[in-house]
Amino acid sequence: MTEQLTTDILILGTGGAGLMAALHAHWRDPNVEVTLVSKGLLGKSGCTRMVQGGYNVVLNPKDSVQAHFEDTVKGGGFINDQDLAWTLVNDAPRIVLELENKIGCLFDRSPDGRIHQKAFAGQTFDRTVHKGDLTGIEIMARLRDQVLHTGIRCLQETRGLELLTTADGKRVIGAVLLDIRRGVYITVRCKAVILATGAGPLMYQRSACAQEKTSDGLAMAYRVGTHLMDMEMVQFHPTGLVVPGSRLNGALLEEGLRGAGAHLFNGKGERYMQKYDPERQERSTRDRVSRAGYMEIADGRGTENGGVWLDVSHLGAEFVEKNFVGMRDRCLRIGVDLAREKIEVCPTAHFNMGGVRINRDGFSNLTGLFAAGEDSSGVHGANRLGGNGVAESTVFGARVGDTVVQWVKDADLTEIQNEQVNQAVETADAFLARDKGENVFALREELGKVMWDRVGIVRHGDKLKRAIQEIAMLQERTNTVAAKGGRKFNLGWQQALDMRNLLTAADLIARSALMREDSRGAHYREDFSTTDNANWLKNIYSARNDDGLKMWTESVKLDRLKP
Repeated sequence: MTEQLTTDILILGTGGAGLMAALHAHWRDPNVEVTLVSKGLLGKSGCTRMVQGGYNVVLNPKDSVQAHFEDTVKGGGFINDQDLAWTLVNDAPRIVLELENKIGCLFDRSPDGRIHQKAFAGQTFDRTVHKGDLTGIEIMARLRDQVLHTGIRCLQETRGLELLTTADGKRVIGAVLLDIRRGVYITVRCKAVILATGAGPLMYQRSACAQEKTSDGLAMAYRVGTHLMDMEMVQFHPTGLVVPGSRLNGALLEEGLRGAGAHLFNGKGERYMQKYDPERQERSTRDRVSRAGYMEIADGRGTENGGVWLDVSHLGAEFVEKNFVGMRDRCLRIGVDLAREKIEVCPTAHFNMGGVRINRDGFSNLTGLFAAGEDSSGVHGANRLGGNGVAESTVFGARVGDTVVQWVKDADLTEIQNEQVNQAVETADAFLARDKGENVFALREELGKVMWDRVGIVRHGDKLKRAIQEIAMLQERTNTVAAKGGRKFNLGWQQALDMRNLLTAADLIARSALMREDSRGAHYREDFSTTDNANWLKNIYSARNDDGLKMWTESVKLDRLKP
C-alpha cells in the first residue's frame, strides 16, 4: 500500500528552478495547491546552493541584451534554441531585481551603490552579479525563507521514483514518490508536474555536482516517452580540486578566479593557455580551458597527481582574501592557502546542457509535464557560459510557475492507473528482495571510470561504442543488486535507485555522442575534430517508445543569429 496525496501542481526538485516555480505559482494564485518535493533538505540540497560565481544579467547601460544573447549563442556553438536564449537574456534583468527587491537577496555593490558585476569567461562584458564567491547560498537562503513564509507544502528527504500517465501515455497525471527516511511510498495525483531535479553528470568519476543529483528527472521523463535533446552535451569545468581519496576531489574553484586574472600552469611550469587560445587565454570558454588542461595532462605535462596548477597569488593576498572568501576556506581545508600559493586542479564533470526539450514556458511534448533548469535543454546549446546557469534556473523557474498556475485552472484531476503504481513499487522493491547480489557501490565506481575514460572530455567513435556495451553490461549487473536492510533510510537501496537512473542517462549521453559526428562546444571527437556547420547545425533527440529507444535530428532554427 502507498500513502495518497492530491495536489494541483507537483514540483520535483528544490533548487533555484523549483523554488522560483513554487513561489511564482503561489504569488499568482494562493488558492492553487503547490507541493514541493526535495530529495534532500529544503534549501540545503541541489547545486544552486553551490554556485560560487554569480548571475549573468545586463544592468549596465554600456552593455546590451543583444551582446549577452550573442555571447550565449556563440558560446553554445550555435545549436542553442535561440528563442530560449533570447528569453533568458531578456528576462534576467527583471528577475535579478526581483531577487533583490522582493525575495531579499543582497548582492555586492560598487562604490556608487549599484549592483557590482564582475568578469566571467566567454563574455564580452563584465555582467556577472554576485555575493562574494557565495552567491548560491545567498539566493537559496532567501528563496527558502520565502517558501517557508508562504507555507507551501514541502516533502523533504523524498525522491521521485516514476511519473504516472494516462492509459494512452500522452498526459502526465501524477508520480510515485519514496519517503527516504520513513521508507514509505507516496502516490501523488496532480494536474501538472514540473521537473526541476537538476539532472547532473554524477555518472563521471570526478564530478562537481551535489550528491543528490543523479539524473532522476531525466530518467523518469525518458521512461514515459518525453523528448530529450542534446544529451551528448556535458560540460566539464576546468578547475576542480585534485584531492585524491577525498570527497572534495572534483569540487569547484569557480570561474571568477580566472575572470580576475588567475593563471594556469602545467607540471613543467608553462602557462599553457597561451597556445590554446592566445587572445582570451584563461578567460576562454569552459570547454576550451577544460580540453586544454586535459590535453596537457594526457600528453605527460601534468602534475604528479594528474592535474595542472592554478595560481592567483600574483593578484595579492589581500585581494584574494577579500573577494574569494569561500574558495580560500575550501582550499585551507586541504592545507593550501589560495591567497599565497598555487593549487592543483583538474577538469571535472559539472553540468548537463542536454535534457527535456521545452519551449519558452516550460512545456514538454507530454501534456501536463513541464521542466525548468538543468532538467531542460536548449538554452545553452553545446556549452554553458559561467553565470548563465543560476540565471536559467531562476528565469525559467519563474516562467514555468507563472505558466502552470494558469494552465491547471483548465485541467482536471485524472484517476491514477493502479498497475503503473504497482509496477513502480515492484521495480524498486526488487533490490530489497535479494539476499545476495552485486555490490552497487562497486558498480558505481565502474560506471564513473567508463564514462571518464570513454565518454569524457575527448571522445572517439571506437571508445563510445565500447562504452555503450559496457553500460549495457552494468545495467544487467545492476538488476541483480541486493540492498538488504529494509526500506527505512537504506542508503544502499538509495544508491541502487540512483544507479538505475544514472545508467539511463549515461547510455543516452554515449549514444548521442556517437551520433554527433563533429566537434562543438563541450563535445569533442578526435575522429571528427572540426566543427561541421554544413551538416551538424542540428539537435539530437532521444525518446522511448514501444519499440525502445528512438533517436533523430532536427535542424537548428537560426532565426536571430547565424554563424
